Amino acid sequence: MIALLTAGGVSMVFTLLLTPLFARTFRRLKLGQFIRADTPTAHVMKRGTPSMGGIVFVTASIVGYFVGHLVAGDSVAGSGILVLAMMAGVGLIGFIDDFLKVKRQNSIGLAGPYKILGTVIVAIVFGIISLVYRDANRRTPASTAISFVRDLNFDFVAVFGTTVGIALFIAWIALITTATTNAVNLADGLDGLAAGSSILAIGSYIFIGFWQSNQSCFSAKVGENLFKCYTVSRPFDIAVVAAAIVGALIGFLWWNTAPAQIMMGDTGSFALGGALAALAILSRTELLLMLIGGLFLVITGQVIVQRIYFKVTHGKRIWRASPLHHHFEMKGWAEVTIVVRFWIISALFVAAGVGTFYFEWLSRVR
Repeated sequence: MIALLTAGGVSMVFTLLLTPLFARTFRRLKLGQFIRADTPTAHVMKRGTPSMGGIVFVTASIVGYFVGHLVAGDSVAGSGILVLAMMAGVGLIGFIDDFLKVKRQNSIGLAGPYKILGTVIVAIVFGIISLVYRDANRRTPASTAISFVRDLNFDFVAVFGTTVGIALFIAWIALITTATTNAVNLADGLDGLAAGSSILAIGSYIFIGFWQSNQSCFSAKVGENLFKCYTVSRPFDIAVVAAAIVGALIGFLWWNTAPAQIMMGDTGSFALGGALAALAILSRTELLLMLIGGLFLVITGQVIVQRIYFKVTHGKRIWRASPLHHHFEMKGWAEVTIVVRFWIISALFVAAGVGTFYFEWLSRVR
C-alpha cells in the first residue's frame, strides 16, 4: 500500500509543480500547438499553446513508480515495467508526430500508415516480452487466452498450436494497442477531455489490480475463495503503476483545463492509449476495456460512422462535425460544458466496468 500511495503522490506533485516549467520551456522552443483547418473556429485562439505535454506526465509516471517502490522497499516487477515501456514506446510515436508538426509549421505530422506501423512494432515487442518473461511464481505477465474479466476458454495456442497461436495472440495485442491509442487520440480535442477521462479509465485499474492481488491464487489471504482467485502476474504492481499514471494526470490536469496552459499533444494521447492497452492485457481484462473505455469507443465509433456515411452519400453528414465533441461545439455548447458532461459519461462507463469485474467475482460459486 505504501508503494501505491507514494507512487501516486510523487507523480502528482511532479506534474503539479513542474508542468509550468515544461510549458515555459516548450514556449521558448516554439513547440506550440497547430490547429487543423476543419476544427471549430473557437480553437484558433489555442494556436501556439505549448504542446507535447505528454512528456511531463510520462516522465512523472516513471519517476513516481520507481520512487514508490524505493520508499516501500519493494522490488519492481515485470508487469509495471511493461506498462511503462508500452506507454513510453507509443508515446515516442506521438512525439515524432508532434515534432514534425512543429518542424513543418502545419498540422500535418507523421503519416497515418507510419503511426500504425510504429504502434504495431511497439506492440509486437511488448507481446513477445510479456510471453517470455516469468515472475517468481513462473507466471508470464500475459497469457495467450482472450480475456474478459479473467481468461476465457479461447486460447490461441490451444486452438492453433504454439507457433501460429503465439503469432495470432501478438496480432491481437497489436490490434488492441492500435485501436486504443487512436481512440484516446481522437478524444484529445478539448482542454482536459482526454486527461480527465483517462484518469477515470486508468484509475479503474488501481481497484482491479489491488483486488486481484488481494484475491491472488498465490496469496495466503485467498483462503476458501480459491475457486474465485486470479492467476495474474504481480497484480499489485499493476495497481501501483496505474496509481502513478493517475497521479501524474491529476497534476497535469490542473494546468490542462480550459483555458489550457499546455496540451498533451499526440505524445500524451498515444502514451495514455498505450498504457490503457497494456493495463488491460496484463490484468486479463482485454474485452472489459471496451466498457471501461466506453467513452473512447463511442467517440471512435462516431468518427467511423461519420466517415462511412460521408463517402457513401458523397458529402452528406449525420453530425455537424467529428469527433463527437466538435459536433456539440458546433451546436453552441460551451467547451467546459462538453468536457464535464463527457467526464460524467466516462465515469458511468468506468463504474459499469468495475462493477462488472467485481460482480463476476461475487457470482462465482464452487
